[in-house]
Parts: sequence; structure tokens; C-alpha cells
Amino acid sequence: SVGLPDAPTDGERPAGPSHAVSRNRDEPLDSHLLSITQCVDAGQVESRTSLPSFVYLPRESESDSLQVGSDYPLAANGVVGEFARSQAADNPQRVIVAAKSWLCHTKLGRTEAVLPWQSPADIPKRSAVQCTEQILKHLVAAWQENYPDHPIDQQAVTLTVPASFDPAARDLTRQAAIAAGLDEQFVLLEEPQAAVYRYLSASGGQWRNELHPGDNLLVVDVGGGTTDLTLVTIEANDGEVQLRRLAVGNHVLVGGDNMDLALAHHAAEKLRHDGHDLDPWQSTSLWHACRHAKETLLQTDGPETTSVSILGRGSSLIGSSLTTELNRDEVTNLLIEGFFPTCELTDRPQRQTSSGFQDIGLPFESDPAITRQIAAFLGDHLAAGPLSHVLYNGGVFQCDAIRHRVTEVISGWFDTPIQVVGNHAEFDSAVAHGAAAYSHAKHAGGIRIRGGTAKAYYIGIETAGLAIPGAPRPIRAVCVAPQGMEEGSQTDVPGEQVGVIVGTPAKFRFFESTTRGDDLAGTRIDTVPADELRESEPIETSLEVQDESTPEGSFVPVTFESRVTELGMLELSCHSVDSDQTWQLAFNARSDATSASKAEAGA
Repeated sequence: SVGLPDAPTDGERPAGPSHAVSRNRDEPLDSHLLSITQCVDAGQVESRTSLPSFVYLPRESESDSLQVGSDYPLAANGVVGEFARSQAADNPQRVIVAAKSWLCHTKLGRTEAVLPWQSPADIPKRSAVQCTEQILKHLVAAWQENYPDHPIDQQAVTLTVPASFDPAARDLTRQAAIAAGLDEQFVLLEEPQAAVYRYLSASGGQWRNELHPGDNLLVVDVGGGTTDLTLVTIEANDGEVQLRRLAVGNHVLVGGDNMDLALAHHAAEKLRHDGHDLDPWQSTSLWHACRHAKETLLQTDGPETTSVSILGRGSSLIGSSLTTELNRDEVTNLLIEGFFPTCELTDRPQRQTSSGFQDIGLPFESDPAITRQIAAFLGDHLAAGPLSHVLYNGGVFQCDAIRHRVTEVISGWFDTPIQVVGNHAEFDSAVAHGAAAYSHAKHAGGIRIRGGTAKAYYIGIETAGLAIPGAPRPIRAVCVAPQGMEEGSQTDVPGEQVGVIVGTPAKFRFFESTTRGDDLAGTRIDTVPADELRESEPIETSLEVQDESTPEGSFVPVTFESRVTELGMLELSCHSVDSDQTWQLAFNARSDATSASKAEAGA
């Protein structure tokens, strides 16, 4: 969804976030949702206020009937939106889902054309970054259709991403956005923070009566593929109330997709009881069909029952369908007990594997209990007093029973009940409205959430020592960017000199942590703790020799300087101690590994 303030009038630049003016900083921002033209059926185009992030790869014979308009991306390259979502049930092998989760997958799929995952060889393939670009191009075309005299690259644009996006995923999002037509000065905002900005803006100042210095606010954002957790504390500084982000959770791959799959297993058992065994593609089709059933039953005024249908595949069923019924109570109970069970604050997700061989697809959580994920997150990060407030985001929380269960479980961990804040009618649109509110606060003045980077970042340094056959040398870690380092800032990394190899291919290793909030730039960790530091995707490249006196393959002693860009990217400068040579490593991931780093002499 795209959140906008008042629409522009003829002859004026749009009253975009940078131009919307309120009488005071607590006056609600008058934002609305842009209508997005999209294909909803073959030959049928309509406008909706959201664009489902599904990409359908049509057959050649279908392309003409699925074209949205001359200004929109060619349908042959993929159809985005409502039609794509509907085809997930009928043609699952041609539909790409969870592109954002694949964008975070360090093993495969970021830039490799492997999606739809495990589809037949004759189906065209796309990468996660290509899908992201396709979706953004559609949104850009929707803007231009609505406001042809006000180009998108002249607007103040805020693009939201999951809080758990690592620097590589942020950089790939940046690449896709620029390729889609956005100006390079756009801003990335974490989705849970956007939900908070919507709460602050929509309350008209009432939040000041709800949040007080010393309070801690937990944002629980359960999306289609992930659960995002963010902790915000309220502080007083010179009499002014401030909000500071304390922590962000890891990328937890459990969300609405898992719930749809659970319902599909339940529905499959019903069909099996009626004598119908499903093949793999029918099971996938049923999974997507259950998404619609869940959304229908859990909405506030939803029906008590709904039917789920998929195409028959047997010789006696060709041209017919298989149908079963789901009712609201069984769906609600299945989701609550499976994904939001009662637990204690000391409980942790259960790590289980049933086989030593694992599919290299998305690394979904082995324990789907979101309440245990919340317990683990709070146990790791809540050191500044008890939790006082919670803000929910995501369509699943439209269900009163689910929302009440999570509140009940969290309240049971503390001495005082948890206060729920926010508008329950905006679980699907709060992030879009909040992005507009954030941009308005940034440009026109208003309350801002402080916090800097959500994680601390480290480089891995191979220790010196005697070689042992079959045993790699130990790795120590040095912090180059502490948690909370503000975007747009830079710092020297103190400590002993380190050698970098130049003129020959080498692997540069990076680590990150969401739990080591006290580490400073230069903090040395001699033994890398696997439960505190997670290794990110390494950069494999060759640093160019810039000085003729430096032999290829030699180690050059360097000191480090780190910088966090406005987009949250980490740039590490390696300065030679003995010359003016400088190399810069950007913490990102690209299909061409060499382009992941650059060397600039004396820069």
C-alpha cells in the first residue's frame, strides 16, 4: 500500500510528505491510500487500495489479456497484484510468493533466478530482487497514472522494509527501487516503526497520555511470511518525551503463510476422510486456497463457515473440483493453539530437525509458536524495566480472539496488565499511513523514534598461529559498528592493526548481533559465540593493488573506519598504515561478487 497526504491539485506539486503542513506536531496527518490499478481477472482491470505482493508468470497466450495498461510493466514479465494472488490456488507453479523473505535468504534466491521455487523446468524463473523491482515498477506506474504532472522521482518517498532486513537485503531493495524509477534520495523505514508513527500521528496527541517516561512498547508485526518484533522505550530529555528503539528481533520466518499451510493440512485431512488423497500440486493449491478462507473467516464481520475448493486431478475428477467446509471456531482454535500457545517468559522456541538433510528453500522456523518467539525476544532485550504497552500490526490481528490471546499471555509475564495501543481497524494499512507520517515528521518537524542501527556489526579476523592439518585457524571478531550507530554517522575503529590481503581473491567475513548492545567500536571477541553472533554472507573479491611496491597476495596493515549510510548500509574503509592506499567494502550482496567492493586510492 502507498500512504499519501491530501491529493495534489492541478498546477501544484503534490502535497507529499515533505510539503504537508500541520498546525502543530500532534495534529493528525490527513493521509489516504492511493488507488492502485491492477488486473483482477483475465481482461478485467480494477483499482484497489492495496497491491498483493504476488507475481504470476503467465503463459505466452495469456499475456495480452492480462496487460494492465500501456504505462505499466509488460504482463509477459510477470503480473503483480490481485490476479496473481488468485492464481496461487489454480496455478501455484507459476506464482512467486514471499519475495521479501527470499531477499533475506543468504543461501539462494536473492539474485539467482530460482523462483517460483521448485517449479517445473519449462516455467520461466525470476530472482527475489527482480520480483521486488517488478512490484515497485507497478506502484510507480500507479502513481504516474494518478498524478501524471508530478513525477515520482521528484517526490519525498519512504519505502518500508521488515525491521529484520540485513544490510544486504536493504541494498538489494535500494537497487530494485532505483531501477523501478525512484530517486536515489528515498528513505527506508522499518515496518514496525511505521506502525508506531501511524499510532502517534492518528492519536492527535493522545499518545502523550498513554506513554510515559520509563514505559516500554513492544511492536508485534505478524505479516504474510515473517514475524517482526521491535522494542521501543519512552524517555525524558530536558523535559521532552522521546522514543528510542531498544532492539529488533531476528528475521523470524513464521507468519500468515504458515497459518495457511496449517489450515491446508487440516482441510486435507477432511478431504482424505472423504476418500481424496491429494498430489503435491493439489496440496500447494489447497495451501493458497486456505489463505482466502482464513482472511474471510477472521475478518470482523466474516461468516461462520466458508468452503475451500481445488481442482480435481484424477480421471474421474477432471473438470470437477474437490470441496470441503471450514468454520470460524475450528480455524480460530487451530491458529491460536498452534501459533499462539500459552507459555512462560522463560520458554524458548524448540529447535527440532527430523533429518540431517534439509531442503535449501526458505529456512522456516521449526517451532511455529509466535508467543515463544516473543518470550525469547523480551528475555534477550528487556532490561530497562517491565513491558507496559503493546502495538499489534498485520492482518492476522484482525481476529479478536488471537489478539486477546497474545495480550493475555504477555500480561501473565508481568505484575501489571499490558495496555494495548493503536487502531484495530488499520492492521493492513497502518504501515502505509505511518510511512507518510514519518516523512512528514522528518521534513516538517515532529516526534521521531531514535535508535540507529538495530544490530552490532563485526568483521571476522583469522588469528595467527601454527598450522594444524585439517583444522582451520580460529576466527576472532572485532566490532566495527556498535548497535545504535546512527544513520549518516561514521567512526574510527580503535585497536591493533590488521592485515588485509590484496591482489588476489579473498573472502571477507562479517558477523552481526542483536543481543550485544554494550559492545563499542573496537571491542574484540576472541571466541565467536554462536548464540550471540550470526555470520552474514561474506564478500568474496580481490582488493586492487594500488601501489606498485606492494606485491600481489601480500598482507597490508590497515586501520578501519566505518560509516552507516542513510539507508542503513555499512561501509567499511580500510586505510593502509604505510601508504595512502584505501579500500572500501560495502556490506552488501550482488550477483557479481567483485562489484560488492570498491577500491579508491586516497579517498
